[in-house]
Formats: sequence, structure tokens, C-alpha cells
Amino acid sequence: MKALTWQGKRKVSVDEVPDPRIQEPTDAVIRITSTAICGSDLHLYELFSPFLKKGDILGHEPMGIVEEVGSAVSSLQPGDRVVIPFVIACGSCFMCSRGLTTQCETTQNRDQGAGAALYGYTSLYGSVPGGQAERLRVPLADFNATKVGSELPDDRYLFLSDILPTAWQGVAYAGLQPGETLGVMGLGPVGQFVARIGRHLGHRVIAVEPVAERRAMAERYGVETLDMDHATDALTDLTEGRGPDRIVDAVGMEAHGAPGTATAQQLVGALPDLLAKPLMKHAGLDRLSAMHTAFDAVRRGGTVSLSGVYVGSADPMPMMTLFDKQITLRMGQCNVQSWRDELLPIVEDPADPLGTADLTTHRVPLEQAPDMYEIFQKKEDECIKVVLEPTAH
Repeated sequence: MKALTWQGKRKVSVDEVPDPRIQEPTDAVIRITSTAICGSDLHLYELFSPFLKKGDILGHEPMGIVEEVGSAVSSLQPGDRVVIPFVIACGSCFMCSRGLTTQCETTQNRDQGAGAALYGYTSLYGSVPGGQAERLRVPLADFNATKVGSELPDDRYLFLSDILPTAWQGVAYAGLQPGETLGVMGLGPVGQFVARIGRHLGHRVIAVEPVAERRAMAERYGVETLDMDHATDALTDLTEGRGPDRIVDAVGMEAHGAPGTATAQQLVGALPDLLAKPLMKHAGLDRLSAMHTAFDAVRRGGTVSLSGVYVGSADPMPMMTLFDKQITLRMGQCNVQSWRDELLPIVEDPADPLGTADLTTHRVPLEQAPDMYEIFQKKEDECIKVVLEPTAH
């Protein structure tokens, strides 16, 4: 089959690789019909080379048709249409029973000090072959494959794999009360859904984003938008001098600004793996401008919810500000499987209230994935969300 593979920093290619096969009785194999490029895939493209090896298959936002199931799979059969959450979990351990599927004790990567296994996301999370391919092996398929209907187009369901539940969890963790205002840092794909969810739940939403076309997309859903310039002052001025009640940071470690940290990221990425790995695990290598703006702008007694990915172990934190303002901070990888029952009826609503059909800006064959990685990273061609269409044999 064809698959998108990592070949080096800022270098990916579509290659012929062996077809996946049933390895355990609980496995399924699916033929992928749509698979997306995620903002966190760009971290692999740019920063995480010490934890990747040439030929690793990337991607963790797939959906498709079941082709084969293992002998112990009871809820799926060939021909079923499914979405695959990016988290691989068992559904029955101590953590899964508490809704914390990203901490699954069955697939947890204890040797790396990391959580549950993830598709296509480095040796830190199991080196599991990803979903930017024509086919995918799905471990523990009864729990991890979400069966969906056959009538609606893929885009109505595809984002249940990651970015829609990630946004939903980000808003849930923010803990909005009736009448409160939600601030959003960043209007990439997750930020777009965060803003739309806030509006869907009846809140005023003010989002900060430097890219004009991303602001324009959010404004279609009644979101107020600001450029990055003087964002803290502007957010304060728009909220009676207090700041938004809750803020979701949907940007993460590659935020605009922080040129010094950006240079450090580049230098670490150029080091041999044996030197780069401990630095990435133990140094402060995140660009924190979005997070620090959220801390400065949120009202006293408010909440900042982190949906963007951060990985630095020694990032400087403004503890005086957090303590003095009595800020609540929540974060974490999305426990996708815990939100799907709430979200499935919303994406199947004929009105499409979260605009799942109004997010993809580029839909291309899998073969064009290398070009789209570059375009997406550089935010060129008004690129907001890329969906790849594998051409299965």
C-alpha cells in the first residue's frame, strides 16, 4: 500500500510499504477513505526528529471502511464505516473506567514515561504506524473504532478522530458558566472548533489570531476576532476591564513570537539524537507567547484551558501571576473516546451546528501530502485544514 512516511526534518514522502495485517484477535484492518493532516503533525515535521526514524508512517486522524476483523472482535464486521480516535485505549482499565483514555494502563508507554499509545506519533507513544495511508491496523478495535452512518460525507464524521473532541474537551475544561465570555488563543482547526462550540453553547467568544483568513472563517460563526497586536489590552477593554472569564489556548508550543526559543528549537533539532532526546525531554523548549498572553488576559479567578500541545519540561511559568490572580489551569491530551457519545448526535444534526462541513480548505490525493505539509506549516494558500484521500487498491 501507499503511505506518507517521515524521512527527516521537513521531509516526508509517499512510499510503498507493507500492508497492515491482523496481529492480535482484537485487531481490525480498515481501508482509509479520508485522513487529515493535524497541526500536531507539524510538530513531527519540524521538531520531533530525535523520536522518529526514517519510514515511520504518520497521521492520526483517519476514517474508513472495515476490511477485516480478528476472531475476538464482536462489534464490527467488514463493510462497517468507522472513525478511528487518535488514542489507542482498552476501555476497561482503572484509567479508562474514569474516562482518562489517554492514560490507559494497557497501552501506556511506561518505558518512556508517557501516556497511552497514539497512532503515528513517535517512539514516545509507541511508534504505532499512522493513518496517512491506504490502510490501517486498529488494535483493540471494539473500543477504538467508532461506527458511524453511511449517508453523510466523510467530513461530517472525520474530525471525531481528534480535533473536534479536542476542542470540546478544551471548552469543557474551561468550565464556562452561563453568561460568561470565552477567549480563544489561535484559530487553527482546533481553535475554530473551540470558538464554534463556545457560540453553540450560548457564550460570547473573542478569539486572537494573526492570520486574516482564519479570523474571517471564525467570524462566520459570530465570533469576535482580534489580531495579535496588543491582544491582552484589547481583550481587557472588550470585557469591562476584567478579561475573559475563561480562555482556551489552542496554539501550543510553536506559537508566533518568542524568537529566542524558536532558535533553540532549531538548534536542538539539528543535534544528534543522543544529545537531542534528553534536551527535548528535560529542557524548556516551548514558545510560550500564547500561553502567557492567556494568563495575562484572563480575568482574576478565571480558568485557562490548554488544548495546544506543550512538551518542555523546564518551561518558565509566571507563578506569581497565576497565584496572585487565582487562575485555574487545566490541560491534557484529549480523551477522545469519552466525548464521542456527546458529539456524534451533533455532527449528525442536519443543521451541522459546528460547521464540520465548513473547515476543510484543501482536499487532495494522498500523493500530494508532502506539498501540503509545507503549505500548511507556512500557512500559505489560505490553508486551514487539509484532508487527504488515499486511492486504495
